[in-house]
Order: sequence, then structure tokens, then C-alpha cells
Amino acid sequence: MPIDAAQALAAEPRTGEITWDHKDVQLYHLGIGAGRPATDPDELRYTLESRLHVLPSFATVAGNGSPGVISGLSMPGIDVDLARVLHGGQSIEVHRPIPVRGTATATGRIAAVYDKGTAAVLVMRTEVADADGPLWTGDARIFVRGEGGWGGDRGPSGRLDPPAGDPDRTVERTIREDQALLYRLSGDWNPLHADPDFAKRAGFDRPILHGLCTYGMTLKAVVDTLLDGDVTRVRGYRTRFAGVVFPGETLRIRMWREQGLVRVEAGAADRDDAPVLADTVVEHS
Repeated sequence: MPIDAAQALAAEPRTGEITWDHKDVQLYHLGIGAGRPATDPDELRYTLESRLHVLPSFATVAGNGSPGVISGLSMPGIDVDLARVLHGGQSIEVHRPIPVRGTATATGRIAAVYDKGTAAVLVMRTEVADADGPLWTGDARIFVRGEGGWGGDRGPSGRLDPPAGDPDRTVERTIREDQALLYRLSGDWNPLHADPDFAKRAGFDRPILHGLCTYGMTLKAVVDTLLDGDVTRVRGYRTRFAGVVFPGETLRIRMWREQGLVRVEAGAADRDDAPVLADTVVEHS
């Protein structure tokens, strides 16, 4: 079996130094659709270095995403075909606001391996700290199709009851035709998002947008709409990637206020709101 769960879980964590500065932050923000309109003061806090604030989802690409999803698939005990890999979910716990520039230590490991029958699920945990202490902890849930069925633990489902009532706010965000090409410059070089031939191998008729790009777009919409544009209010953010969205489509984002959190659902407006993000929660102060 290409995945040896015991070996993967026992492997030594990978630790390395990561650095970033305002250019990395600005590129990430542009990649998730910031800067439209370009002179809007609310957008300049994402694009102009003299006013820059860091959206917490930048954590998924800081230091070019190292140790990231693709590098994690080369951990001991894991040998899989990238065309069978899908990013199933992502969570971030923010310990304090992410600085505009920084140097930190990132430690990555396989925190869990689950057997879903038709697929294996890897939970890849990255903990990042600088000289002042912990900055963030991120978990990526990676589905590897065709690699389950060895009788292992199925793991938690993570499914939530649907939000109650009508959403408090609904916004739409158009995805540019070139958005995946821009977003991948922040470090996710999976050809699924750029190469039509590779996308067909993976079962799609054309390249799809990165799930983490949708993840960032959605958090930005919540911050801008319900959190007064204050990125420092975000404490945690988790989602399940329920479906794909294609460049050129429109993302419809629905938000429900609850005590200390916002429940969110995102769908492809062009395809009858086909689910894109589900079981999504933004925890905030």
C-alpha cells in the first residue's frame, strides 16, 4: 500500500525557517481578488504597503507554503499519485496577528491518517512560531482517492448541522479567468490549477481554482462584511472543501452571525449554487 500509516505517524517532524515580507502578503491578497476597485480605501489595506494588514489565511502560503501540502506528500510512509490527491479541508488557529514581515520556524508533521474506505485522509499539521512565541497552527486534510480500505480508524466526520434561518449577509465575488495563475505564484504549483491535460487526468474538463484561494476569498468577504475590516479579530477559521469552482465563475458567499463566530457557506452561483465550501466557521473576538 502506498500509504504506511504507522510509518507516516512515527516520522520525525520537518522543521525549517520561513520568511516573508510585504511583497509576499500583497501578492497573496491580489491572488485572492483584493484590489478591486484599486483605489478603494478598504482595498488599499490589502494592497498598499504603507497601510498593509495581513489576512490570517495568508498563513497557508507564508514562506511559499513550506512545509506545504505537496512537500508533505513526500513524508516517510507516503507515496501517492498527485492526480489522486484532493485538498479536503483546512483549519487555522491564529495565536496572534501575523506581522507584515517575519522570520519564523515552521514544523510540519502528519498528525493523523484515516481510512475512509475509498480514500485515505491525511491530516498535515503545521505549527509556526517566531522569537516572540507561537503565531499559528494549521491543519490540512488531504484526501488520497483509492488509497483507503486497510481497516484503519475512519476519524471524525466534521459535519455540522446546517445554519438556521436565512443568512444575515450574502455577497458575490467574481473569479477572474487568470486568478488561479496569479494565486499559484504564492507557492502552490500543483498543475491541476494550470495545466488542462493534467486537469483531465484528474477528472476535470479544465483547471480548477485552488481550494485555498476560495478559502482566502471567503475569509476576506467575512472580514470585510461582518468584522469591520479588522483582520486581527479572526481567532480561527475552518472549512471543508465540498466542491470545485472554476476560474471565470462567481462565488456566492452566505454568512450567519452566531455568538463569537460566523457560519459560512460558499457555492458556485453559475451552477445553481453547487457547494464549494461547507461546514465553514470563522471564530472571532
